[in-house]
Amino acid sequence: MIEDLVEQIEKRFAELGRQMTDPAVIGDRVRYAEVGRAYRQLEPAAKLAEQWRRAQDDAAGAEELLAEGGEDSELRELLHGARERIEQLEEEIRFAMVEPDPNDEKNVIVEIQGGAGGDEAGLWAGDLYRMLTRYAERRGLSTEPLESSDGKYTFAVKGKGSAAGGDGAYSIFKFEGGTHRVQRIPQTESQGRIHTSTATVAVLPEAQDVEVEIDPNDLHIDVYRSTGPGGQSVNTTDSAVRITHKPSGIVVAMQDEKSQLQNREKALRVLRARLYERALAEQQAELAADRRAQVGTGDRAEKIRTYNYGERRVTDHRIKLTTHNLDQVLEGELGEFTAALQADEKRRLLEAQATA
Repeated sequence: MIEDLVEQIEKRFAELGRQMTDPAVIGDRVRYAEVGRAYRQLEPAAKLAEQWRRAQDDAAGAEELLAEGGEDSELRELLHGARERIEQLEEEIRFAMVEPDPNDEKNVIVEIQGGAGGDEAGLWAGDLYRMLTRYAERRGLSTEPLESSDGKYTFAVKGKGSAAGGDGAYSIFKFEGGTHRVQRIPQTESQGRIHTSTATVAVLPEAQDVEVEIDPNDLHIDVYRSTGPGGQSVNTTDSAVRITHKPSGIVVAMQDEKSQLQNREKALRVLRARLYERALAEQQAELAADRRAQVGTGDRAEKIRTYNYGERRVTDHRIKLTTHNLDQVLEGELGEFTAALQADEKRRLLEAQATA
């Protein structure tokens, strides 16, 4: 079975390489981009297949020499090592061939909202905002603030990360969707008691116009003056925009920009992302018979991670991973969690494919 899979990888990779040099493909920008994307996606599996071939040759050579010359401890050690390497590579090849999430290459819109815990929850939402934007910077991704008011932070993350082979924003940030819990002594706590607060993070793949059609007749748009802390007006014109999507009931408000047009464009981007997320959730609910097929949906109600200040501990409850580097995590060092969650996602998808 693995032999057939390796052959398929080799043939497909060779064909994509041929197409990359085909003048007809090069002359078609859309087709060339598609071929290039498929080539890059298959390249890791092709490299593993090449290593598997070499390990197979090493094992076959050792077996042949042992058959000719009898017992030889060095040859037996070589054969044992080659067989172990073959077994490891076979698992890596299967993981590499798990079909990626079609949204992994997309940019994302991240919404952070304070949850339980009053004012402390709003402060915690701000800490998460700083943590996630710093993480984006570490991964070579760019961020664009969209909204920041009343303990709510909305921002976009764009591009391919410079680390880990240029992963798309959604493939990295989708694991941050959910409820983040903090256990710490608030600055306003005079008795030194530890409080537990939460903030929710929603990670939405940013949809393009062609993916989500919005009928202007379905929108109710209000404009008003932007307000700051305490409700005072911070603008003399009606630049703030509130858009209500009547069929779904989704409401998006933007006021950070001085231009009504800019606030309207930002609000439509967020609305489009929310509608796209809703459509994906409905599709997954129809197609999935169990939770395994819904890996990485970012269920907001699910407590995904706890940050304990007293023990400097961070625990991801989905994969039972605990570290004691809270300060570094809050500075955006989330790579260990992302790598573990990506590996867990592949394992679960592979299991789902095997039992389908």
